Amino acid sequence: MPSAVSHQGAATDSQQLGSWVPAMASADADLLPELGMLTARSRDLVRNNGVASSGIQTMVDNVVGVGLRLSSKPDWRALGRTAEWGEEWQRNVERLWKEFANGTDCDVARELNFAGLTELMFRNMLMDGDAISLPLWKRRPGARFATCLQVVESDRLSNPDGRMDDANLRGGIEYSGDGEPLFYNIRKTHPGDYMLGVASLAGVWERIPARTAWGRKRVIHLHEKERTGQSRGKPLFAAVISQFKMLDKYAGAELDAAVINAMMAAFIETEMGGAELMELFGGSEGVNKEVSRRNKGRPKLKSGSIVPLYPGEKVSPFMPARPAAQFEAFVVAVLRQIAAALGLPYELLLKDFSRTTYSSARAALLEAWRMFRSKREKLATYWAQPVFELWLEEAINIGLIEAPGFYENRAAYCCARWIGPGRGWVDPVKEAQAAQIRMEIGVSTLEAECSEQGLDWEEVLEQRAREQKRIQELGLTPASAASISVLAATQQKEEEAANDGQGTSRAA
Repeated sequence: MPSAVSHQGAATDSQQLGSWVPAMASADADLLPELGMLTARSRDLVRNNGVASSGIQTMVDNVVGVGLRLSSKPDWRALGRTAEWGEEWQRNVERLWKEFANGTDCDVARELNFAGLTELMFRNMLMDGDAISLPLWKRRPGARFATCLQVVESDRLSNPDGRMDDANLRGGIEYSGDGEPLFYNIRKTHPGDYMLGVASLAGVWERIPARTAWGRKRVIHLHEKERTGQSRGKPLFAAVISQFKMLDKYAGAELDAAVINAMMAAFIETEMGGAELMELFGGSEGVNKEVSRRNKGRPKLKSGSIVPLYPGEKVSPFMPARPAAQFEAFVVAVLRQIAAALGLPYELLLKDFSRTTYSSARAALLEAWRMFRSKREKLATYWAQPVFELWLEEAINIGLIEAPGFYENRAAYCCARWIGPGRGWVDPVKEAQAAQIRMEIGVSTLEAECSEQGLDWEEVLEQRAREQKRIQELGLTPASAASISVLAATQQKEEEAANDGQGTSRAA
């Protein structure tokens, strides 16, 4: 009798779905009790699985690259200023920001610059689900700015003394009745740090307010929310941890089978006992005089040896069915599922474009680029922008930047864009021509096109002006648009000729 439910997916009396009755819990109830194990397994995968490590590195390279570059965009209209003032203010801010971001004084440990901190935060978010940084204020010799950042391992964010989660304390974060984070409870050291003199601090927590009394951030907590009320993030690999582990075991078993195949070619069926076989394989002699005499003329088993057989013995060929003929196809199918769960094209996850055409490669990279841009915007919004605002507040307060009414017009002064690594080109000539056409018909700008390649349009124009001036000084002739067009046409003809040749050979 058919189920009476309106949605077949909710049927509880069907043979396929009857035993599938998952619990319906809140976001934190689903995640927090299992977050520790998910994080530990995710880190283990990244350490020991080449594909998982490649996935993380691909994300980092394309979202962060060599760092996020600031392009300050003050809203001069809202501030009642002119465009010329905005450009001059922008140049001054970007110059001072470079001084702060390119040095290591922005790191409380003075080990990483801002690009290094950005990469570390993003990598932590992918592997652990959370990335935490504490903005600090430290006056130090040789440092122009007191603002600096301390990246904290997410494991240190936890409930004090192992308290159970409740309505206001979840995953180490204390909330107001409206769901606003008020305090973060962070251990003095990592709970798994057993080094001498450090373990004693593992049971000490510091209760850090989310903001100061005047609104300055004290904690930057970077994580992706999937559900309302979710306090902590989950690792990128959470949905595919089991597939990764099972694939590891399967690949290991196939590798063992391949090694055994290379070492063993046949079996010898014989009536000899254990002692005789031990001596035949090079074991101790003299176990049995008769056996020793019998085996004396027979060569010991080794690579390439021919062993004579006695009456009653026969050779049985060793012909295992491993590695399986469908091993590669099965592995590729599983990896495609993993790639889909990570939001990466299979070719990009495996770094394998050997079976990809230009069209499919471009489609795959465009799909990946949408995901990279989305993650970069979130990284810029919830990490780079807050750090920039903290630094800008200090720079204004110490008189390096003029910003009257900053606290009343903070949003107007802090407007900015963040430029990440370039998208790259599959076919540079075709895509450069496409960029030129977009600008000529008015659907794009030089700023947008340069941003797509990780460049600042003003720096590009200034550099071009310097180069053209130097070319004129030396009496050289710059490459003209006509010569570039001839070059592009020549390349197109060569490609068409090559394609025609391939078509002829296929037809033959």
